[in-house]
Amino acid sequence: MHASGRIGLVLHPRRDCSAAAGQVAAWTTTHDVDLVAAAPDVERLGVAGVRAVDVAELAGDCDGLIALGGDGTLLGAMRLVVDRPVPVLGVNLGRLGFLAEVEGRELEQALAAMAAGRSTTESRSCLVVRGPGWETVAFNDVVLARVPGEGLVEGTLSVHGRRHGHYRCDGLIIATPMGSTAYNYAAGGPVVSPGAEGILVTPSAPMNGISRSLVLGPGEPVRVDLTGGRPAVEVDGLLTGRCGPGDALEVSSRAEAGLLVRIDDSVAADRSRVKLSLLDLPLLPEELLELVPEELRRRHPGGASTPG
Repeated sequence: MHASGRIGLVLHPRRDCSAAAGQVAAWTTTHDVDLVAAAPDVERLGVAGVRAVDVAELAGDCDGLIALGGDGTLLGAMRLVVDRPVPVLGVNLGRLGFLAEVEGRELEQALAAMAAGRSTTESRSCLVVRGPGWETVAFNDVVLARVPGEGLVEGTLSVHGRRHGHYRCDGLIIATPMGSTAYNYAAGGPVVSPGAEGILVTPSAPMNGISRSLVLGPGEPVRVDLTGGRPAVEVDGLLTGRCGPGDALEVSSRAEAGLLVRIDDSVAADRSRVKLSLLDLPLLPEELLELVPEELRRRHPGGASTPG
C-alpha cells in the first residue's frame, strides 16, 4: 500500500471507530491520498476528510483498504476485494485480533511506516464454497453448525472425488491455514502457518465417524453430502443459510486471493503467539490486566485492548 492514490476504510459495524478514522484522515490529507468509505459508514463517523462512495466503488477503485475493528472486519474487507485483491491493513480495536497487523495504539506509526516504504504484503488463500444455488468465499472457515432441536450434523466427506468417510458431530469446520486459529483451534484442530496452502477439516464434538482433523493439499477439493440434521452454514463467522439432508457443500482452495499489509519489524506474529497461549488461562483479559503491576500499567496506558 503506497502513500498515494485512493485508500478505503472498512469499519466494524457497531464499534466506534471515529478516533482511528480521524487519525487516518489526518494522515491522508498530508500524503496526497483520497480517503473513501461506504456512505453509511461516513455518515456515522462524522469525520472530516472521508469521502462517501458506494460499495461497488469501494471494492473496485481503491489501491488499498484499512480495516478498523477486529478480525471479522478484516475478513470482511478481504472478501470485499477478493475479485481484485489489493493490500489490506488490519487494525485491531477489539479484544483478540489474531489477524490484525497493528493494535489501535500503533496506527500512527504504521501509517508513517507505509509512507516511508517500510511495509510489504503477504498473499493469502481463500476457500471457494458452493452450496445449493449459491457460491461465496471464506478467508477463515466455513462451518456446518448444529442448530438446537434440528439434530446432529451428519454427512459423508469426499476428497478429490473419492469417498473418505462420514461425520456425526455438533459442527464440521472447513478452514484455511489462516483460519486455523479460529473455530478450528477451539475444536482441537492444528495451528497451521498462514503462509501454508491447503484445507483443514475438523469436527467439533464428534459422536462417531471421523473424529480427527484432516489436513489436505490445496489441490484436493472436498465435498460434504448431508445425510442428517439441518445445520446452519456460517462463513467467516457470519450466518449465511441452512442446509439439510440431500444438500451438498463443495469447497476448494484459491491461491493468492487476498493481500495483507505487513509492517517492517512488526511484532504482530509474536503477539499472536502470546495471545494463543493466553486463551488456555482461566482468566478474562481484564482480569489479566489486574495482575500487571500498577507502575507498568501507567507506563503503557494503551497496553490492553478494550473489552467488548
